[in-house]
Amino acid sequence: MTTRTDLSESPPIEGRDDLLSVFTGGEKPREKWRIGTEHEKFVYRFEDHRAPSWDEEGGIRDLLTGLTEFGWSPVEEHGKIIALTGPDGTISLEPSGQLELSGAALRDLHETCAEAGRHLEQVKAVGDRLGLGFLGVGMWPDKRRDELPWMPKGRYGIMRRYMPTKGDLGLDMMQRTCTIQTNLDYSSEADMVQKFRTSLALQPVATALFANSPFLKGKPNGFKSFRSHVWEDTDPDRTGMLPFVFEEGFGYERWCDYVLDVPMYFVFRDGDYIDCAGQDFRAFLKGELPALPGETPTMADWTDHMSTPFPEVRLKSFLEMRGADGGPWNRICALPALWVGLLYSQSALDAAWDLVKNWSIEEREALRVEVPRLALDARVPDGRSMREFAAEIIDIAADGLIERAEMNGAGDNEVGFLDPLREITASGMCPADRLLEAYHGRWNGDVSHIYEEQSF
Repeated sequence: MTTRTDLSESPPIEGRDDLLSVFTGGEKPREKWRIGTEHEKFVYRFEDHRAPSWDEEGGIRDLLTGLTEFGWSPVEEHGKIIALTGPDGTISLEPSGQLELSGAALRDLHETCAEAGRHLEQVKAVGDRLGLGFLGVGMWPDKRRDELPWMPKGRYGIMRRYMPTKGDLGLDMMQRTCTIQTNLDYSSEADMVQKFRTSLALQPVATALFANSPFLKGKPNGFKSFRSHVWEDTDPDRTGMLPFVFEEGFGYERWCDYVLDVPMYFVFRDGDYIDCAGQDFRAFLKGELPALPGETPTMADWTDHMSTPFPEVRLKSFLEMRGADGGPWNRICALPALWVGLLYSQSALDAAWDLVKNWSIEEREALRVEVPRLALDARVPDGRSMREFAAEIIDIAADGLIERAEMNGAGDNEVGFLDPLREITASGMCPADRLLEAYHGRWNGDVSHIYEEQSF
């Protein structure tokens, strides 16, 4: 989740144009399009697989402090280190200590994979010294919520209180999930709309290919991606497939209205998070927010609020693709390869949109619900299996990457980063299928072996 790292004074919001300026200001010519990749991993102790707290010796605080040796600068909240900033982006903490890299905006996938590699080398170097390991899956396979610590971030305390009032799985989302995310640019409102619609319709493809959370409390949970299922019962005010995105007239104005309709969580003032859970940002614009009567918001408040809707695709000054479970290094590189190939080539984008543009809202919703359970065995609206459909989508992405012709020093283009996804569709087994096969086979029903086989 977003960590506030810029504490400088922010200008007040003067009117609706200021709200929309975030989206119009995100428009970039093609030559300036970049790739941002975010990936989370679970932190555990080698000795007993326990999730460390922030303040214990050799815990999360010491992990963050150790990473400053690599040039990262600390970000503190009430004197406690809760994030790091540096040339490779931001390292932050999810609510129960999941470690996230929100990477820098990079030119090509070769740079993206190099960045991920640097990050993992650094955290492993510090982790080895502290006795900490890092697990790359979508859901804690063996932990109850009451076994997990909470990080000392004010916004998480507010969300922790509010989430159970909106759904049964919101705290699971906060404490027990990990994801990989890709952030991409757009050139105009029309370009944003086509990319938003195409990527939103195709999020179930990413969910199926990256499904990697089949265990809960040490046993199979009946899903291939329980992480994806969690979003179905987190908070209906801020999640889902957003039918309005596919309606005529969708654009910046309609997205702005959606974000304004999402209930608030907090306002950040003088280093503190003020609880505004359930209150109305429109009232804030009028100076009528109960938590801060008479005050009106700044642009930083709007930026904070834009980070609190959690749909499968989210618009800020760029588009965020949010449908994939956490996983190993090669899949951290494969997710941006999939979306860059599909969205950064106009011919690939048109081809992908042609495949999904006639799906009904009901068909999209049904697929969104079916995929977390069945992954590659789900059926897409044209009757094919997700396995067959995903293979075609990967081919389209490959064509887009070939068209980009972004080469590394050895003369290789970016297509090879799709190889892990090709292996998945060729075998018909998503990552969760592999884990379940191991559980029922060589693991003999002991999920603890996942730490040996799925750690970075």
